[in-house]
Amino acid sequence: MRDLIDTTLGHYRIVEKIGEGGMGEVYRAHDDRLDREVAIKVLPEEVAADPDLLRRFEREAQAVARLNHPNILAIHDFGTDEDVSYAVMELLDGETLREVISRGGVTPTKAVEYARTIADGLAAAHDKDIIHRDLKPDNVFLTRDGHLKILDFGLAKLKPREQDLTTESPTETLETAPGAVFGTVPYMSPEQVRGEACDQRTDIFALGTMLYEMLCGQRPFAGNSMMEVASSILSKDPEPISSVAPDVAPALANVVMRCLEKRPEDRFSSARDLSMTLGAMDSVPQTVVPQEKSVIEKRWPPILAVVIATVIALLVIFPPEALFDRPSDAPSTSPIRSIAVLPLDNLSGDPGQEYFVDGMTEELITQLAQIKALKVISRTSVMRYKETDKPLPVIANELGVENFQYELRDVSRGTWQH
Repeated sequence: MRDLIDTTLGHYRIVEKIGEGGMGEVYRAHDDRLDREVAIKVLPEEVAADPDLLRRFEREAQAVARLNHPNILAIHDFGTDEDVSYAVMELLDGETLREVISRGGVTPTKAVEYARTIADGLAAAHDKDIIHRDLKPDNVFLTRDGHLKILDFGLAKLKPREQDLTTESPTETLETAPGAVFGTVPYMSPEQVRGEACDQRTDIFALGTMLYEMLCGQRPFAGNSMMEVASSILSKDPEPISSVAPDVAPALANVVMRCLEKRPEDRFSSARDLSMTLGAMDSVPQTVVPQEKSVIEKRWPPILAVVIATVIALLVIFPPEALFDRPSDAPSTSPIRSIAVLPLDNLSGDPGQEYFVDGMTEELITQLAQIKALKVISRTSVMRYKETDKPLPVIANELGVENFQYELRDVSRGTWQH
């Protein structure tokens, strides 16, 4: 790409280069018509030379320009001058979320604040059927005056050719059947990796990946190559947040893991729902006066301790025949080798306790997984049975575990239900 410093694109005078990425170079420029400073992103020559890509980008730019949301980078103009195609955007002063994370991480309070703000911006875009597809810390900007902006809506679809993939590649392609898909691999959703159709829940998965990274200081899906990372996204569960960052509240950890569910239908259905959930967490004081706690909040530590101790004791000390009533003609069973903790029910009547109850499910799974001789089915696999009407034998068969006839359902009362 030719040197543009001190040249003019339309009525924009290029002052200096301030950035570069997979989707073009960014310059500081002066708008001679309106006498203001702006940022200009000059698109790669491959995009500018492809009429179809150029028209698609112009449509995306027009759609984003109509959003006019405080958490989305404003696009002022779009043009082509002597075969140079460019987008004119508001000029920001600050740093990317990537730079903030690289300096040593983000506190849980700030992580929730950032994630909620991003979710608000995504909700506005999703309402207009605009999906980002390349959400990552590099595309989130924190201004010096405390505002957060999402960058580069619509650009991920425009990358024309595959390039070398590294964990920091600005925008990458991944060859899949039925074709090439675009994004940044460590933040791609499973359906994106497979080259399937994407909707707003793809952005929710990416936001969950970012929130995990902010809280834990590492990405949820790792590998020595982008193909290994992609395979991890498709087939592996992230390391539990409780073991990586034990100071993170279980309810918050549960929200993150829900964002990272493999199946889109198991994630939050919308960015607005996610924002509301995070907002409720953000509004809870760090120190709660004891008498203001709900019954469940006051009782869950001893309940959890009793449940975990009871389950482990039952599994380790007693034979299965002593634990469960079985028909007289039922064959004897071998020692328990596998178990699935089904999602606990919230019988308190308080919707605000839902994530607490889900957190209890995750904690039980985590604790039982410490028993080396016991195969414990992952949270991702069991959460799809939340509120299911399937009989326990059917669930046991689908999950590949022994068929038990008891399950812990009423966590607030600590009772067993047949």
